[in-house]
Amino acid sequence: MSNLPVVLALSVVTSASAQTLVSPEVHADGGVTFRLRAPNAKEVLLRCEGTKAGPMQKGKDGVWSVTTEPMKPDIYAYSFQVDGLRMIDPANPLLKYNLLNTDSQVHVPGPATLPWEINNVPHGVVHRHLYHSAIVGDDCPFLVYTPPAYDPAAKESYPVLYLLHGYSDAEDAWVSVGRANIILDNLIAQGRAKPMLIVMPLGYGNKEVIANGWAGLRKTGVWQDSIEKFRAALLQEVIPQVEKVYRVSADRNDRAIAGLSMGGTQSLFIGLNAPDRFAWIGAFSSGGLDANFEKAYPAINESINARLHLLWIACGQQDGLIGLNQKLVDWLKSKGIKLTWVPTSGTHSFTVWRRYLAELAPLLFQDKR
Repeated sequence: MSNLPVVLALSVVTSASAQTLVSPEVHADGGVTFRLRAPNAKEVLLRCEGTKAGPMQKGKDGVWSVTTEPMKPDIYAYSFQVDGLRMIDPANPLLKYNLLNTDSQVHVPGPATLPWEINNVPHGVVHRHLYHSAIVGDDCPFLVYTPPAYDPAAKESYPVLYLLHGYSDAEDAWVSVGRANIILDNLIAQGRAKPMLIVMPLGYGNKEVIANGWAGLRKTGVWQDSIEKFRAALLQEVIPQVEKVYRVSADRNDRAIAGLSMGGTQSLFIGLNAPDRFAWIGAFSSGGLDANFEKAYPAINESINARLHLLWIACGQQDGLIGLNQKLVDWLKSKGIKLTWVPTSGTHSFTVWRRYLAELAPLLFQDKR
């Protein structure tokens, strides 16, 4: 996003009239009209999840626009490309914040039955924490969702899900984009999920893994260092803080870990190597998996089946990571590990991961064998 000020200065008119521009405009049939006032631009393209990227047309007033075909109810990320430079929609305050590539978001509303739609039900609270990590060597944030009717003074203790974000995301991604709090509000109100806390920490064990951008992913040593330090920070710093401040159970049977992409890999690496700490594991479209499974999970054998209540692995079939995820599942099965494998339609996107969370959450903390 470092080029955004340049784009705005050269291509976007910041007059009073520009402030009244409506973009995006969602129509009754699910089609969406996107608009951008850029009178000096020569070419503007729309890139949006759920629809084909394509050129926008320039009107006499200097406003570029395009209307998509009807889109299914969901929340989609999009951006404009103005003369080759990528930018967010200046008329839209709904952002998909990201440490490397922030996008705008458009909400195509759907029926109340969709788990991420806000309904007239009791709502939980999202709390923000900041602490200095001696392991990471930096100030690290984490969010905590407490369910409706949570009472810190009550004797009841709650189960807790540690929910991890993907590479390039920040700790708030599961709330601001994934709508994890809304999904749990709805599931709890419907009696489909047990009231639980959700802890969402920043998932980088070192600064270098994200400071170098996408190129940093090619540095396997830096990546592995980040994964290992994050595991240590989660187990030694975050979990003790949560269990000190909140009324949560410290029993492994009441503790789950799950995540998307990088967070899926972290959930597997942490959970499968610490069955004494987690009895429930979920991994969504795991990215950055170590293909040397014997090295990554040295203690895996059939004995873990007696300790794990659920190992739930999912990936979109149009996701470039489906192959390695399938290989991991096959390897785990060859070791006699019981698991649930959920290949679905979809790519590497929150349009997939919201659904995965809505499927996984009702399974957690139910059958403890």
